[in-house]
Amino acid sequence: MLLLATARTGADRHRIGRLRFKFLTWCADSDIPEVRQLAVTVDRWWPEIEAFIATGHSNAKSEGINRMIKLTARAAHGFRNPANQRLRTRCVTTRRARGHLRTAQL
Repeated sequence: MLLLATARTGADRHRIGRLRFKFLTWCADSDIPEVRQLAVTVDRWWPEIEAFIATGHSNAKSEGINRMIKLTARAAHGFRNPANQRLRTRCVTTRRARGHLRTAQL
């Protein structure tokens, strides 16, 4: 997808606009309902997508950390000591723990 490939390349707004139009036209010409729905979703999220393409930055790291916090909280449901809950959350969200989890999943 050429549109996302322009992220971090310093492309100007005119080029990004042309690539967006090309992508949405391709989706509209498709006979696949899911591809047409993708165009609707991209159009709805366009300000966020454009910000990523322009800056090359996303909030993926913070979203991943928030996910780990929520999973840890769910696993600890019923614990009565809030200090232990905070400690578990802090331990899970450290860089060292995230690296260990990544290698354990492979």
